[in-house]
Amino acid sequence: MAEEIVDKKKWDGKTKGSFSGIKIFIFLIKKLGLNSAYFLLVFVAFWFAIFSRKGSKAQFYFFRERLKYPFFKSLISVYKNNFTLGQVLIDKVAILSGLKHKFTTEHTNSEVIENMIKNKTGGILVNAHVGSWEIAGQLLDRYNGKIYLVMLVAEHEKIKELFSSVTEQKIEIIPIKEDGTHLLKINEVLEDKGIIAMHGDRFVEGAQTIKQKFLGEYALFPSGPFRLAAKYNVPISFATAFREKNRHYHFFAMKPIYVQNPGNLKKRKEEINKSMKVYLSELEKMIKKYPMQWFNYYQFWEDNKKI
Repeated sequence: MAEEIVDKKKWDGKTKGSFSGIKIFIFLIKKLGLNSAYFLLVFVAFWFAIFSRKGSKAQFYFFRERLKYPFFKSLISVYKNNFTLGQVLIDKVAILSGLKHKFTTEHTNSEVIENMIKNKTGGILVNAHVGSWEIAGQLLDRYNGKIYLVMLVAEHEKIKELFSSVTEQKIEIIPIKEDGTHLLKINEVLEDKGIIAMHGDRFVEGAQTIKQKFLGEYALFPSGPFRLAAKYNVPISFATAFREKNRHYHFFAMKPIYVQNPGNLKKRKEEINKSMKVYLSELEKMIKKYPMQWFNYYQFWEDNKKI
């Protein structure tokens, strides 16, 4: 499949939620406890489901067209999805505010990361906007190494200021910058056999992408993570964590694969395409298991516009 360039009308680089909203939840958590924040979320999620029209339209399409839910179940799922996103955001604020002990974790294939660190192979953990990798990173105390998360965060510096009291982070964020300087840091980490975590479902204008069939319809996916894995000969694995009941997070990691880097350009593209299909297959399984934790609030698929 030929490579294509992103349509900037799809994702504008902004993440749902606001800086002021985060401050409100921080205040509630510190003064009244976690349950007060969850209670407020009941109303906030309803507001977003009703008035955030573009996001709700995209989520309704996801449930109705991609997961084939009945009409009314799709409507209800839009609210549930907004509520679940709010829970994840509140949990993130709580953990970064020093309430890590309020949460528990479970690990499936945790040896994937352990081996990357122990054997000094380095690696790329490709994730998506499902569940919450950031929360998983703060809860993975068993790992001695640091993980670098590449992401585009419009208010990255402001959010960092909010949590300046947190002394140790298991994840260090590498913010994507327009001048491309973030690439130097990525190269440095991979050359030193460090671990990079990257999103495999979103991309910015100008990024190289590959069109793939996903949940029955075509969408564009960034090829960057797979190109880097091939270039630096490091293993790549789909990894993220999902929220379950009682403030419990379940971390999953796929058996790592190596992306071959043949000299022939055509064969190299075939290798990247093949590796991406493995990632998308795992992502589909997780989405079907945790459908309320799909957090892409824009026209993700090519036929989104028909609804």
